[in-house]
Amino acid sequence: MNDTIIMAVGLAVLSVVSGMLGLGVAFAAVPFLGLFMHDLVNQVQPLSLILNGITALFALFGFAKSGLVQWRPAILLAIVTTVSAPFGAWLAQHVDARFLWAFYFAAVAFLAWRMFLPDKASAITAAEPNFKLAMILAVPISVAAGMLGVGPGFLLLPTLILLRYEPKHAAAINALAVCPPSFSALIPHIATASVDLRLATVLVIIGAVGAFFGARITSLYVPGKRLKQTFGVLIVVMTAYKLFQILSK
Repeated sequence: MNDTIIMAVGLAVLSVVSGMLGLGVAFAAVPFLGLFMHDLVNQVQPLSLILNGITALFALFGFAKSGLVQWRPAILLAIVTTVSAPFGAWLAQHVDARFLWAFYFAAVAFLAWRMFLPDKASAITAAEPNFKLAMILAVPISVAAGMLGVGPGFLLLPTLILLRYEPKHAAAINALAVCPPSFSALIPHIATASVDLRLATVLVIIGAVGAFFGARITSLYVPGKRLKQTFGVLIVVMTAYKLFQILSK
């Protein structure tokens, strides 16, 4: 099968999954596109950032159609993530990468564990979401994401759920919060990016459609509890894959 067709089909599946969770697709697109492109910095990362922003944006449209987006917290969190992430990119030049990954894996392990706890074992679901704490935690989450180049959504979504946001609302807020940083992070790549525009156009269209329908699937058919558990599984799988990559170097 032609590589372009394989990439298109694979990205379609990944975009639906990322759209269901309000994530940009980069968390999965980077390792997937890396199977076909060998230049991580100039090919894979620029294309993944474009796809991340577009898929997050169209997931946002999908959630907005069902009225699930809480615009004020979403916009404020988007501002925080966009401003904070560049500091992480700067700190990455001065902090030992092993420390960064240790922090990341510890945070992911904790969040994955909490995703599988019964609702009654976590925070009182009847209480109001803790938006102030979400804003505070968004700063270190975005800085850590900027240092590691993984995007803030992967840590921000479970954090919002643990702060008592209903999972569907958390996914909708997350979709907006991760969109602007994707495009701002693309700026340093503009001068050196080597992207096939025809391929990029095809993948962007597929990613946009897939993310929109993923968000619609969640909005209409996926219970909040099931969404929470699905993300917990995804955290474990993707983190195990990333750990394997690091240890196999």
